[in-house]
Amino acid sequence: MPEIRNYTMNFGPQHPAAHGVLRLVLELDGEVIERADPHVGLLHRGTEKLAESKPYNQSIGYMDRLDYVSMMCNEHAYVLAMEKMLGVEPPLRAQYIRVMFDEITRILNHLLWLGAHALDIGAMTVFLYAFREREDLMDCYEAASGARMHATYYRVGGVYRDLPDSMPQYQTSKWHNAKDIARLNVNRQGSLLDFIGDFAGRFDGYVDEYETLLTDNRIWKQRTVGIGVVGPERALQLGFTGPMLRGSGIAWDLRKKQPYEVYDRLDFDIPIGTNGDCYDRYLVRIEEMRQSNRIIRQCVDWLRNNPGPVIIADHKLAPPRREEMKDDMESLIHHFKLFTEGFCIPEGEAYAAVEHPKGEFGIYLISDGANKPYRLKIRAAGFAHLAALDEMVRGHMIADVVAIIGTQDIVFGEIDR
Repeated sequence: MPEIRNYTMNFGPQHPAAHGVLRLVLELDGEVIERADPHVGLLHRGTEKLAESKPYNQSIGYMDRLDYVSMMCNEHAYVLAMEKMLGVEPPLRAQYIRVMFDEITRILNHLLWLGAHALDIGAMTVFLYAFREREDLMDCYEAASGARMHATYYRVGGVYRDLPDSMPQYQTSKWHNAKDIARLNVNRQGSLLDFIGDFAGRFDGYVDEYETLLTDNRIWKQRTVGIGVVGPERALQLGFTGPMLRGSGIAWDLRKKQPYEVYDRLDFDIPIGTNGDCYDRYLVRIEEMRQSNRIIRQCVDWLRNNPGPVIIADHKLAPPRREEMKDDMESLIHHFKLFTEGFCIPEGEAYAAVEHPKGEFGIYLISDGANKPYRLKIRAAGFAHLAALDEMVRGHMIADVVAIIGTQDIVFGEIDR
């Protein structure tokens, strides 16, 4: 008789498929998983505590570093919570810019998820395709904010500045001659809006390419169909949000159910799955990329035709223009006080949530009337999903753990905080 033993195995934290510093302690019966115990906290940076020691406006940059794949969406929730407590509404143009960048961020997130998830399961090509498109969108981030990733672009009362009229150009180098550079710069001759419009025109074709590689691929289906099944009632009980909940067949999306900014003016659909397995969650995210592209197109059209301010004119909350600051003493004082002390928020508390690419990302803010939060609590979208990992992997093989971690789209910056 063969000897049958139960093993305990460490999966991670330095594991290419752990998506960050996840340590899983797996209890195995042969190769079948009996129990999975996720250990978090290896990336803990004390974001919530740090935010309590800094003026409100200086913590926006911390938000980018939470889920470092969905930078501007994190900022959005934090800025919305402050605006709620201050009773401030940003100009309409700023709201459209925010929505457009939220959707650019959603595509950025889903591209990285798709590339990494496919790579974990054994499909190499998709990763290279997805990063080709991410490069264009990172250039949009850089043109608007000056940074490719951690943008700190959203501000209380609007956004940092209006969209630029020109795009950065590639320069000739020892790798690219003048002819190559001319080809690379073809769609960079106009403004940032022209560049985004050009990208939106191409992107649906790119999504078709990803689907050609994966959707009917029998190996992909063998690795994802029927794996990590969560029914609709159980998904609600476990606190799932975003594509994890919609993959189980529940059409819950904050952009439709509790619209913020200008989502109620835009036309888009909520994709939902039927079986609640890894394959359905894949299909939901693929369709979400198409819907995000649809929203971006509508925003580009509106922004082209409607110039206007992109931040409120209250210099107690938003800095004066640099030209004013150089000429006008009062503007200089406003500028100095805003960047040293920040602003005070009236006593009270508020919760603001956005439909983040991974689910509901919320900020619960308590103010005691000072210029920094009394308490800041972050509702990370991925935390509830990770908590359900044990239930999702029981009875599956070790290789399926990789597929299930991939389908959860986990980033540890927001889970460990």
